[in-house]
Amino acid sequence: MAECHPVGFQWVMEAKARGATVIHVDPRFTRTSAMADLHVPLRAGSDIAFLGALINHVLSTGKDFREYVVAYTNASAILREDFAGPEDLDGLFSGFDPEQRSYDPLTWMYEGTEAAPAAGERGRWRSSHGQHAAAEHGGAGHRDTARAEAYGEGGPGVGEAAATDPTLQHPRCVYQVLKRHFARYTPELVEDVCGIPPEQFAQVAEAITANSGRERTTALCYSVGWTQHTVGVQYIRSASILQTLLGNIGRPGGGILALRGHASIQGSTDVPTLFDLLPGYLPMPHAGRHHDLHAYVDATTGPTGYWGNMRAYTVSLLKAWWGQAATEDNDFRFDWLPRLTGDHGSYRTVLNQIAGECKGYFLIGENPAVGSANAKLQRLGLANLDWLVVRDLQLIESATFWQDGPEIETGELRTEEIPTEVFFVPAAAHTEKSGSFTNTQRLVQWHHQAVDPPGDARSDLWFAYHLGRIIREKLAGSPQKRDRPLLELTWDYPTEGPHAEPSAEAVLAEMNGEGPDGPLAASTQLRDDGSTSCGVWIYCGIRAGGHNHAANRRPGSEQSWVAPDWAWAWPANRRILYNRASADPEGRPWSERKKYLWWDAGAGRWTGEDVPDFEPDKPPDYRPPPGARAQDALSGTSPFIMQSDGLAWLFAPAGLADGPLPAHYEPYESPVDNPLYRQQTNPTLRTYSHPANRYHPSPSEVFPYVFTTYRLTEHHTAGGMSRTLPYLSELQPEFFCEVSPELAAERGLEHLGWATVVSARAAIEARVLVTDRIRPLRARGRTIHQVGLPYHWGPNGLSTGDAANELLSVVLDPNVHIQEAKAATCDIRPGRRPRGAGLPGYVAEHRRRARIPDGPGADGGDSAADPPADRNGDSLP
Repeated sequence: MAECHPVGFQWVMEAKARGATVIHVDPRFTRTSAMADLHVPLRAGSDIAFLGALINHVLSTGKDFREYVVAYTNASAILREDFAGPEDLDGLFSGFDPEQRSYDPLTWMYEGTEAAPAAGERGRWRSSHGQHAAAEHGGAGHRDTARAEAYGEGGPGVGEAAATDPTLQHPRCVYQVLKRHFARYTPELVEDVCGIPPEQFAQVAEAITANSGRERTTALCYSVGWTQHTVGVQYIRSASILQTLLGNIGRPGGGILALRGHASIQGSTDVPTLFDLLPGYLPMPHAGRHHDLHAYVDATTGPTGYWGNMRAYTVSLLKAWWGQAATEDNDFRFDWLPRLTGDHGSYRTVLNQIAGECKGYFLIGENPAVGSANAKLQRLGLANLDWLVVRDLQLIESATFWQDGPEIETGELRTEEIPTEVFFVPAAAHTEKSGSFTNTQRLVQWHHQAVDPPGDARSDLWFAYHLGRIIREKLAGSPQKRDRPLLELTWDYPTEGPHAEPSAEAVLAEMNGEGPDGPLAASTQLRDDGSTSCGVWIYCGIRAGGHNHAANRRPGSEQSWVAPDWAWAWPANRRILYNRASADPEGRPWSERKKYLWWDAGAGRWTGEDVPDFEPDKPPDYRPPPGARAQDALSGTSPFIMQSDGLAWLFAPAGLADGPLPAHYEPYESPVDNPLYRQQTNPTLRTYSHPANRYHPSPSEVFPYVFTTYRLTEHHTAGGMSRTLPYLSELQPEFFCEVSPELAAERGLEHLGWATVVSARAAIEARVLVTDRIRPLRARGRTIHQVGLPYHWGPNGLSTGDAANELLSVVLDPNVHIQEAKAATCDIRPGRRPRGAGLPGYVAEHRRRARIPDGPGADGGDSAADPPADRNGDSLP
């Protein structure tokens, strides 16, 4: 955090100055470690074993916050008799289909409840014996279209458990299932898998439990890298289970903070750049199942909780996009929305480019030629397009690959044979335009233009608006039905200045939404009859009263410690989600020390330090009447309002592609076996077969070392914004690899000398940094060496070097299709890599020694995962 988020880390230092204990868990000793009270090095890719042991410690010692757990979680829900977990099935959950390599979640449901996402779908689920369940909320279709991501915060509408045991003693209640599941996750296992000594694990377990409960809270902060694993979603699930058991959700000083990679990654998922989502985490419709608005709403949401307002959110979005053209008579133009037909993720798109199925590509602020996993695969895709548009501040590698990319040097590609026509459009920096950032705690902050962009550089908003304007002008008068969605768009933003810059304030106003009386003040005002419009329902209220609340800058000395007048946090400007959980079921603060939100019976309202994440006038003793829907169907003691049952899910009965509970699986490329189960890796992960995307056997004598990529303070992401600046390039002038003294001695590496790092995909060279910051660990009875690689370099700019992402394969988490970039295997040798045509041969020789075939993929195409058994050098995906 100190390395990658130095501004945010100041608050960690503030907390430490007040007596907080800071624990840093990371394979490397970093600037954060230097300021922490305890640094815990662990083997990359083993975090679930570590977190699972912490969960086991909490459960086995009875240190969970029992009143919180009983009242606010599904711990008491009783599961079906036919549910079975990894401890029963040697690493698999019940419902696994070995041919599809996917799960039918039917057996994960609560006892006595229907396995249904929503009322309209129940009959089809029941009559088809789970086949429809697998299509919509499980199975290969669920995995391929990243449907888990589509659930946002709420998950599918499962409803309340029919059978519960508030004593938490029933052998099939979630609490007892959790205890059995995590019983194998012991301090001894942590030492064996993670390389963490039991005494150090005990320090962490004691610190976390001692600082959690009624009087105290603990916060977990994780980096984006925690998601970049084939079990990335389950990493976060593990953290949420731990924090929920300890009562650290919805309370000040608690929670789980995702530290985003740069200023507006949160914003780019809120107003999404993701293929499977619409703005505000609404799921993208599917071509095969969501034929009309009713079917879409009925299939994707439950009738209870705030997602029960899905129709109002969706209709208001359609009205924002198509205005008067969207009416009840034409289903509010739901038919004009794009549809999913399968996997449309970034890596599938790259393979479609190589296959000649994707002809054109826009790269806006993105540099996949060095910044994405398996950078060579990316360049092969770019080299097979008809046209490519690159918008960036500099001529990045994705704009120049056709003339100076690595494949030009090796002879694998020839400039004159590359058909791609590249259009480079210079972009304005954030200081050269007005707009918003949405940062890691959902805080939307407005920035004002400071200077004009140079030359022909323009904002992304300018480019998108005028591109749309020109296309609409060219299509004007078209009789084609397919052109109506473009021609009817509400594309009427006012422009300013000599270059006709669209008004970012007008775009924010569209996001906020309007009703009959003007700008809306809250998402609760949205209606499903077409009387309201709202581009992003979670941002509704950001312009309440016609004022841009994102631009608020009231000094901290003039407001409360929660600082509600500094920018605006979605939704409703509340700073802690689920803050109803900061009070007990009767509405009283759990403690005076952690007083945050409470029920004022005299006033008949919730009051406190923050905007209530609850209906402000719903009393604790409220019980929903029969037939109640949406938020009205949740009781006054149900703080998790986005869930269909109002509870935090320790066990996820539906919605995830790889199981209702986290389980430790090894990274797809690992130096060791899985000691917990015969199932080595996540059984539902996604692989992509291509000659340029070979995978290593696990373990492999040819690729015996673990490598992980990371960021530096002095450079930014793929380097396009920093390697061209002399001051930052001087601070970190060369690409390097971090190795321990022991690994340096084993491989003959010299400090500040050169090393060649090799995988089945590529070989790169780096300066050697011999350091104790990345020390070897003992795991599975052997010494595991790890190599650290900053991923900011590429061949363009002032500071140049090979790209660490050349080494990675493309293998993905099945829920959200994020690549495994933080744990893979490699070889490392002294000296510089071969040049020219010698480089492919050098890599091919390593593949030959590892018995990795060079022909077409062994599986003949894409696959979901390795079979549910051990994988070795003779059985490759």
